[in-house]
Amino acid sequence: MEKRMKLGLHTYTLHLWGLGQNWGIQADPRPKEIDLLQLMDLAVEWGLDGLHITGCDLETKDDARLAAVKKAAQDHGLYLEYNFSRDEEFDSRLTDTLEKGIDITHKIGADLAKLSLDIRRPRPLYGSCFHPQVMRQLCDAHDMITAVLPLLEKTGIRLAVENHTETFADEILWVIRQVNHPLVGACVDTVNSMGVLENPEYAVKKLAPYAFCNHFCDHKLTRDQFGIRFHGVALGDGDIDCFKTLQIICDQSPTDRITFEIEWDMGDDSLEVAREKEMAACKRSIQYAREVLKIGRPV
Repeated sequence: MEKRMKLGLHTYTLHLWGLGQNWGIQADPRPKEIDLLQLMDLAVEWGLDGLHITGCDLETKDDARLAAVKKAAQDHGLYLEYNFSRDEEFDSRLTDTLEKGIDITHKIGADLAKLSLDIRRPRPLYGSCFHPQVMRQLCDAHDMITAVLPLLEKTGIRLAVENHTETFADEILWVIRQVNHPLVGACVDTVNSMGVLENPEYAVKKLAPYAFCNHFCDHKLTRDQFGIRFHGVALGDGDIDCFKTLQIICDQSPTDRITFEIEWDMGDDSLEVAREKEMAACKRSIQYAREVLKIGRPV
């Protein structure tokens, strides 16, 4: 049977506009140039199917706000996924207990909660997969997830554990396999594994069969005499093989959604200039996803 992949947007794509989160910088939150309801209007205008949102986008997490977000998404015909963390290092707005994160997911009408484990790794990063300090944290994560299985079963929410920038694919797989529950799977990010010096294609192949959702990204790698650096770019402008990555996800993942994410590198631009470039990259990525990758057509 043919599977049509829906196209969604991770709000971090427009983080310079105040959406998604502050990541990598411990500074005052950026002012919101676009709020969540305005983004929903844009999502409809751009022909998107859904949004992958965070606590930053919610602004408040009281029941009235969550109900309003649920209604707005329904009115716009958009699916929602909720992204939260156990212990976000740079932006506390993303931190929720597992119980709270699942409750928020349910109250906004989403069917999926994406969890970052926020592992604190020892140095050096390379070769540290399953390091004893990491294993203690993975065991804690296992126990926390096991404790909320009744809540997942009650709500029907699927919990997707991400290979965030500080975890190896095998570590995520270990947690999922130890929990061993049909409502607990993975979120595969197509570039994050480079944060622990792991081949991104290797990580995608490992995690795709367990991946309820994804962060579909592209990065460009540059080198100079001091080493290498990764730059967030629009889909198709980087060094990730988007065609191969998409095919792996389509063939092996149980999802019918592709959630694209841009980690725009503002370089030396002013914030105002960088915002406009980030918005242009967002629109260009949607066009690339639809016209080149053919996301939205049966596969």
